[in-house]
Amino acid sequence: MNRRVFLQRAAGGAMALGASGLLLPWGMRLANAAAPHPFFGRSFDDVDGRQVAFTEFLGKPVVLNFWATWCPPCVREMPELDALHHKYTGMHFVGLAVDTTKNVRKFGEKVQVSYPLLVAGHQGIGMMRDLGNKQGGLPFTVVFDAQGQLKHEILGEVDPAALDAYLKSLS
Repeated sequence: MNRRVFLQRAAGGAMALGASGLLLPWGMRLANAAAPHPFFGRSFDDVDGRQVAFTEFLGKPVVLNFWATWCPPCVREMPELDALHHKYTGMHFVGLAVDTTKNVRKFGEKVQVSYPLLVAGHQGIGMMRDLGNKQGGLPFTVVFDAQGQLKHEILGEVDPAALDAYLKSLS
């Protein structure tokens, strides 16, 4: 078999594999594998001012909770979310504050959670709308699968038992 025929056959085999959306052994994702939701292209500051790329959370399901320090239902649900974070160690939980870094830092001194708290600022309202929360209300929780696809939305305070049942179905 000459080199040209070999390369043509190899390219044809790669095209056939690409149709199945497989991940190649050396880590390259083939063409038609679903790209993560555009939200994963964003970066946010943590309470220490360190930039955190949301892509850091790919590879495991993500429970993303939009909240604010001035939102009573947001604050009420945080202990429940923290308990679920401890229960589902194979998932990422992230709190994204529609607030200021200063307020979130001060809040973290009083109410501690074990999952990361990031800051979106007032731009978080537009982000929520892009994720399906047309009203822009808080709290707002979304669940992404491990590949970064949006799977579930909750507007308002979470029902811990319902979220627990949903997360159990993902694991």
